Amino acid sequence: MTGRTGPRGRQSNEQRYGDELRRRRETAGLTQGELAEMVVCSPSLIAHYEAGRRTPNPADAKRLDQVLGTDGFFERWRDTLAKARFAEHFQEAAEAERLAVFIEEFAVSLVPGLLQTKAYARAVFRGFRPHATADDIDRKVVNRLERARILENPETPRVWAILNEAVIRTVVGSPAVMAEQLRHIARLGRSGRVLVQVVPFSVGIHATMNSMVSLMRFADAPDMAYVEALYTGSLTDDPSLVRRYRDAYDLTRAAALPPEASLDLIESAAEGYDDHERPPHP
Repeated sequence: MTGRTGPRGRQSNEQRYGDELRRRRETAGLTQGELAEMVVCSPSLIAHYEAGRRTPNPADAKRLDQVLGTDGFFERWRDTLAKARFAEHFQEAAEAERLAVFIEEFAVSLVPGLLQTKAYARAVFRGFRPHATADDIDRKVVNRLERARILENPETPRVWAILNEAVIRTVVGSPAVMAEQLRHIARLGRSGRVLVQVVPFSVGIHATMNSMVSLMRFADAPDMAYVEALYTGSLTDDPSLVRRYRDAYDLTRAAALPPEASLDLIESAAEGYDDHERPPHP
């Protein structure tokens, strides 16, 4: 196999998957465009698959096997990749996140994964999986922080996060963990890297209060929406569904505090957690 390498000069599993797909396509005498037409997707998506930047969803992997006559090879390998880093329901969304040029999040009760600190992420995973081994928790924390590396680019993706007030009021880990987490969000907001708004409790019911929503925009693909619940999630690029999620998100954005007031509230909450940690004066 050829060429493209990941960190430390080694190919990632995704890159090996892509190289194998390219080899099988060329052996079949197909161009990327021809394969895309037969699989019913865009040529740019086939290019992303072959470059190891994205992994086919289950339906596309199955069609690749049918078109290339590979007897379930890509479907089985794809399942192995999906289990390697993220929950099955989030794998494709994680890949899309890396390619998005604009990400808009609404969080119901927890800080969005892209904005989580190490201590906060660890507390979240420990709370959801109290019987998990330390190694398992460590692996999940590393993967979550790896996702956040897309924010190291000063320009893309643009990120707009709307937080229900419950996100900043629910103590995850400890008051100290919350103070650190909220200050991290405030720093991102004050720097202009992430636009942050809070929907205060006083708003009452609003359009997205029942579920976490993430909207993603791409340079060369249709918009996508990811909605998550306990142990499950759904990623879609269906235009009518994405439009409905967009409408709900826009209604929520209209109900939220302006960015400056939101950051003031977040920083005030962080100070409150600090006060909680300080011993009382004698």
